Amino acid sequence: MTTAKRIVLTAFGSYGDIHPYMAIATELRARGHRPVIATSELYREKLETGGFEFMPVNPHVPPPQEQDEEMMQKVMAPRTGTGFLLHEILFPFLRQGYEDLLCAVEGADLLLTHPISFAGPLVAQKTRIPWVSTVLAPASLMSAYDPPVPPFWPWMRYLEVLGPRFLSAFYRQVKKAFTHKEYDKFRNELGLPDRGSPVFEGQHSPTRVLALFSPLFAQPQPDWPPQARATGFAFYDGRNELQTPPELLEFLDAGPAPIVFTLGSSAVWVAQDFYRESIAAAKLLNRRAVLLIGDERNQPAETLPAEIIAVNYAPFEALLRRAAAVVHHGGVGTTSQGLRAGIPTLIVPFAFDQPDNAAHAARLGGSRTLPRAKYQAERVAHELDILLTKPEHAQRARETGEQIRMEKGASVACDLIEQMFSYETIVTEQRAEEPVYAACD
Repeated sequence: MTTAKRIVLTAFGSYGDIHPYMAIATELRARGHRPVIATSELYREKLETGGFEFMPVNPHVPPPQEQDEEMMQKVMAPRTGTGFLLHEILFPFLRQGYEDLLCAVEGADLLLTHPISFAGPLVAQKTRIPWVSTVLAPASLMSAYDPPVPPFWPWMRYLEVLGPRFLSAFYRQVKKAFTHKEYDKFRNELGLPDRGSPVFEGQHSPTRVLALFSPLFAQPQPDWPPQARATGFAFYDGRNELQTPPELLEFLDAGPAPIVFTLGSSAVWVAQDFYRESIAAAKLLNRRAVLLIGDERNQPAETLPAEIIAVNYAPFEALLRRAAAVVHHGGVGTTSQGLRAGIPTLIVPFAFDQPDNAAHAARLGGSRTLPRAKYQAERVAHELDILLTKPEHAQRARETGEQIRMEKGASVACDLIEQMFSYETIVTEQRAEEPVYAACD
C-alpha cells in the first residue's frame, strides 16, 4: 500500500476546469493522502467549504459577475478569445504564478497540472518534483489522426481528408503562432531547456499524462504522447455544493421530463439571446423547459408560462437524470454530465474546445450540433424535434450513459498517480538532484 503523500493539484478556469481536480482530490483523500488544490483566490471559499486544503496561485481574477461585460465578451470570442486569454490574462501573471506555486509545492511529493497552468511545468522542471500533467478534452492533444475542430477555423475539420502527414506539418506551423516572448525569456532565466510550446507539447509531463475523459468520447491516437492514459471523466458531485432549489423540485414533480437549457459557468456570462430563443423553441415544441440562467442578469423579461421555469443553479447530476434532453454550450464539464445522464443533447458551441467537444459527442449518436450564429427558435425546435422523436438518438444516448456511468475516472486517475511513487516509474532526470525551493512566507 502506498504511504500517505502530499499531492498538489493546480488548475485554472471555470467550474468545468476545477471540478475534475476536486474529484481527484476527494479520491486521494479517501486513500489517505493529503491533496492540496492550488488555484485562483476565486475558488477559496468553494474549496475550503468543501473541506479541501487550498493554496492561492496567480492569476487571481474577480468573479465573472464583477467583471465588465466587455472583457467576458473578449474571452469568449470564437476567433480571438483564446489569444486574449493567453496574452492578456494568463501569461502576464506567469512570474507571480510561478512563485506562488513554488511555495505550494514545498514539501510536496507530487505535482498535478492543468493544461493552462503554465507555471506548473516550469516548477516541476526546476524542482524536479514528480510530475503528472492532465488534459480535460481531446483538443488539448492536437492529434493529426483525430483533428480538433477549433472555433476560429471551423473549416479545419475538412482537412482530415488530406491525412495525418499533412496535418502534422500544418500543426507545426500553427504552434508557432502560440508562442510568447516573455514566457521564453522567463524560462531562459530559470535555466530550463525549451521543451516546446507551453500551449501544446510543453504542457505534457514526460512521465505521465492523464486524459481526464472517457475513451468512449475520444479513443487514443497514434500521435498522443506515449505516456498518456485515458482515465474516464472525473465527476465531482460534492455534498457541500448548492442543492436543487425547492421550486425546481416541485416543477420536476409536476409534469413530464423537461428540456434543460444551460450555458454552464462560462458562456452564461455572454448569453445574449440564448434564453429568449430557448423559451420560444420550447413553446414551439409544446415542451416543458428548465432554464439554468446562472445570474439574475439573464432572468427573462417576459412572464414565463407554467411549463417553463428559470433558476440560477441546479446540480447537473440530479437535474439531468430527470430531463428529456439538454441544450448547452459544449464545455467539457457540461458535455460529460450530459453524456453520463444518457439523454439526447444539442450543443451550441461558443469558443475554445467547445466545437471539438460537440464533434466528439455527435459521433456517439445521441447529440447534434447547432452553430451559435444559427441559434434561432425555429432551428432549435427543429433540431430538438429530431433528437426527441427519432428513437435511435435516445437509444445511443442511453447506451453511452450506461457505459460512462460504469467508468471510474477519478479512481483510475488516482491509481495512475499512485504508480508514480513506485521506484520503477520515476524517471531518472526527476531524481537527478534534490529539489530546490525558494523561501516562502
